[in-house]
Amino acid sequence: MRVRIRALAVTAAATLAVAAGVAVAQQPASAATLQQITNFGNNPTNLGFHLYVPDRVTARPAILVAVHYCTGSGPAFYSGSQFASLADQYGFIVIYPSATRSGQCFDVSSPGALSRNNTSDPAGIKSMIDWTVSRYSADTSRIYVTGASSGAMMTNVLLGVYPDVFKAGAAFSGVPFGCFATTDGSMWNSQCSSGQRIMTAQQWGDLVRNAYPGYTGPRPRMQLWHGVLDTTLHYNNFGEEIKQWTNVLGVSGTPVRTDTPQTNWTRTRYGNTSDQAPVEAISIAGVGHSLPMSGQAAMAIHFFGLDGTTPVTSAPVTTRGPVTSAPVTTGGPVTSAPVTTRGPVTSAPVTSAPVTSAPVTTGGGGSCQVTYTVNAWNTGLTANLSVTSATAVNGWNVAFTLPSGQTITQAWNATISPTSGAVTARNVSYNATIPAGGSQSFGFNANHTGNAGKPTSFTLNGAACTVV
Repeated sequence: MRVRIRALAVTAAATLAVAAGVAVAQQPASAATLQQITNFGNNPTNLGFHLYVPDRVTARPAILVAVHYCTGSGPAFYSGSQFASLADQYGFIVIYPSATRSGQCFDVSSPGALSRNNTSDPAGIKSMIDWTVSRYSADTSRIYVTGASSGAMMTNVLLGVYPDVFKAGAAFSGVPFGCFATTDGSMWNSQCSSGQRIMTAQQWGDLVRNAYPGYTGPRPRMQLWHGVLDTTLHYNNFGEEIKQWTNVLGVSGTPVRTDTPQTNWTRTRYGNTSDQAPVEAISIAGVGHSLPMSGQAAMAIHFFGLDGTTPVTSAPVTTRGPVTSAPVTTGGPVTSAPVTTRGPVTSAPVTSAPVTSAPVTTGGGGSCQVTYTVNAWNTGLTANLSVTSATAVNGWNVAFTLPSGQTITQAWNATISPTSGAVTARNVSYNATIPAGGSQSFGFNANHTGNAGKPTSFTLNGAACTVV
């Protein structure tokens, strides 16, 4: 089993190294920090619990449980994914569980994990949710879960075991609920991982229903992601997950809409055509076991409906329970993270065509500052920019000149054109305003021919900015 777990990590690491080099995580632009929580309730498998509460949360905030991959940890998933940055923007709270057993995979295979008997990892995660709801007066009707690889498998498990707790889930490179089930004490199921466990939709659905016999309430919606080239948790599992959750949610397994939100992506929706359909599935050509990538975390948040909330000025904090600070270093471990970098909050998804830029209307005549960070590898780089304006702006563009040999391949939180030379980044529909003294962030991936340097000057709506 250890060999297979190591293979899971090495596969993700290799893809990460190609995609993002040595990732250096960008901390959120706030004073909020990751906290380690102890003594939070029933925790039969001694899971770790880290919590991220933004400086500003919504009234009765939503909760997102973000579950890491094998060999990972809660702090590593915090550093290596975009969910905390999205929490800063939309005011929800993020729970980061940590598996502490050898290999640091979550239990998604034992009878204790696949039923409501409170003897394995799902019970500990449920205690984390209960503790957070109590301490922060969170909204129990807006609790969500997402995860990558082992965390995606746990996402499937949690939706099956606790359909009365979760509103929706998003699984990045997972397998159906119950697919990894074993009875020999092993936590690895080769038949499932290789995509050879094929069943009918009814059979898959029955596995979920049997996890909580007698439950007749509403079932959580599910968003599924998978790379076509995934051989660690074979791509066949994507189709089996679709079978399972369309059956559980009582909708046809034939998609009611198919579109292409980005090049090489195929998105299918089941049950209805809305952005919050009962089941949404995104298949990505040319990608292996390396999700979520740039843009996908924000699409999960949009599927949950969390990107329409407005944070209040401060987080509600009571005095119940010990909370100890856990310092988080920059940069998740490259050895296993199936993600690119934490920091860029990607654009909200659209149904078909890309979001076009909003017209520049007012503001931008005052002083501005630009912070530009770059993470580079042999032929590519990831750049993150934050622009701060002294005066209020409604509709913005940031102009700069890329060093010779750099060509933008993907952008988030902005539309950027052209792709090389003197470029202009323009806001997208949901981030057009910058309050006085406030900031907006965006970023891009680019290829380079040896020069991974930074632009030397920037303007905001035509006014020169200070580079900090």
